[in-house]
Amino acid sequence: MEFLVDVRVALPAEMEAQQRAALLAAELQRGRELVAAGHISGIWRIPGALRNVAIWQARDATELHELIASLPLFPWIAADVTALATHPLNAD
Repeated sequence: MEFLVDVRVALPAEMEAQQRAALLAAELQRGRELVAAGHISGIWRIPGALRNVAIWQARDATELHELIASLPLFPWIAADVTALATHPLNAD
């Protein structure tokens, strides 16, 4: 099943620069793992913010939640999720 996921990250202003850098590095690594596993099939950064939109692949909404929750930045993430269905123009 495909999902459109709009992720917004709001890190606390008082977070130390070293902790922020470590979290962002861990997030990048986890993201690469999710891409390699086929769970993220496309991702786009929204300029000017810690925000992205991506196409995620998961068996169902429960698995998608588990995948998003595995992100190191999860405690600071707000996400809008839209389940996607095949459009007739994309049908084989």
